Amino acid sequence: MKRTVFLGACSLGLSVLLSGCQPAANTNQPIVASSPSPERVDTASIQAELLRIENDWPRVVKERDVAAVQRVEADDGVFIYPDGSLGNKAQDVKDMQTGALTADSWVLSELAVTVLDADAAFVAGRSTVHNGKYKMPDGKTMDISGDYRYIDTFARRNGEWKLVAAVSVRVQAPTTSASPAASPAMKASPAMKASPAMKPSPTVKPAPANTP
Repeated sequence: MKRTVFLGACSLGLSVLLSGCQPAANTNQPIVASSPSPERVDTASIQAELLRIENDWPRVVKERDVAAVQRVEADDGVFIYPDGSLGNKAQDVKDMQTGALTADSWVLSELAVTVLDADAAFVAGRSTVHNGKYKMPDGKTMDISGDYRYIDTFARRNGEWKLVAAVSVRVQAPTTSASPAASPAMKASPAMKASPAMKPSPTVKPAPANTP
């Protein structure tokens, strides 16, 4: 009787759950997690876009394109100027509005983009400023001519590249010209090229350039 009931119950259960009369599955088998797909980073595209942004600064400064500064610089960006002082987007926007920064030429060389991931990268370069002037709030004019090295750090936010940090220092042993081996694509136009990080503080005068 017990055997008949068991077989009947098992037959009924088979129509509902095939494994009802089968041995329990081994639950001690290790679970192998699938490896995440590697992130695909379009390095060439990122490099091209950041070079475009960097090389657009001659036009931005010449035309005093405030909208471009507001678009490229992050609201929370931190910029360290050659004299060691801190700057920000609000100051750069104000300087662009007033035309405080001028130069006969601002030549870029040794420009290189390092891509960290799909949303972060930095640009390192060298700028040579000829007859550069910065007008301070008190009306005095500061000479900012000379050679500088700088790094601009970018982050992609909501699909747009933003300048989030920048630092520049004066080169203590400036050269008279950029390397002739530099690719034309890696040089700024003879017109003024101004990375936001290259502007000195409006309150502290940087050390004068070395006299040849």
